[in-house]
Amino acid sequence: MLDNIRAHSLVVARVSHVLLRALTNSPNKNVPLPSSDLVLAGALLHDIAKTQCLKNQCDHARHGRDICLQLGFPEVAEIVREHVILTEFSSSRYDNGHFLAKELVYYADKRVRHEEIVSLEERLEYILERYGNNDPERHALIRENFAKCQQLETFLFISIGMKTDELREAVDSRDYSDFRL
Repeated sequence: MLDNIRAHSLVVARVSHVLLRALTNSPNKNVPLPSSDLVLAGALLHDIAKTQCLKNQCDHARHGRDICLQLGFPEVAEIVREHVILTEFSSSRYDNGHFLAKELVYYADKRVRHEEIVSLEERLEYILERYGNNDPERHALIRENFAKCQQLETFLFISIGMKTDELREAVDSRDYSDFRL
């Protein structure tokens, strides 16, 4: 894994960790939460195949899933597979404050450009420029995916009682001495 991808993954792990902690402290205590180990593993490994796929132009989410499955980590494989595009979106589950590990990592990844926590709008512009290939159809698919992410963001931040622009400060104020790579 390239150093910049490792650094990105560490920030995604930090964002995911803050979101999970905020859900843990939310008023809706009867909702099951994903394990912090699973969220951390998924966040740290979400781009496990990115370096290889940059060279070979493969689908890094699918290839990463395959790597995790081969290593015997099917729960992590699901997170890695869905960190680019969620296959399931459940407004009713989100409305009840129930979020899965894959959704926390998916959202966190969308908020991290390289090593910087940015708004979804800033990240969208970067993704369009970097991966849109000036293709209107590709741009439409990317925008559709981000619209889904914006909806997820609304549900998530209502559940945790935080404003979206407070995320960076919440991540920066935490102690991550227990995070190891």
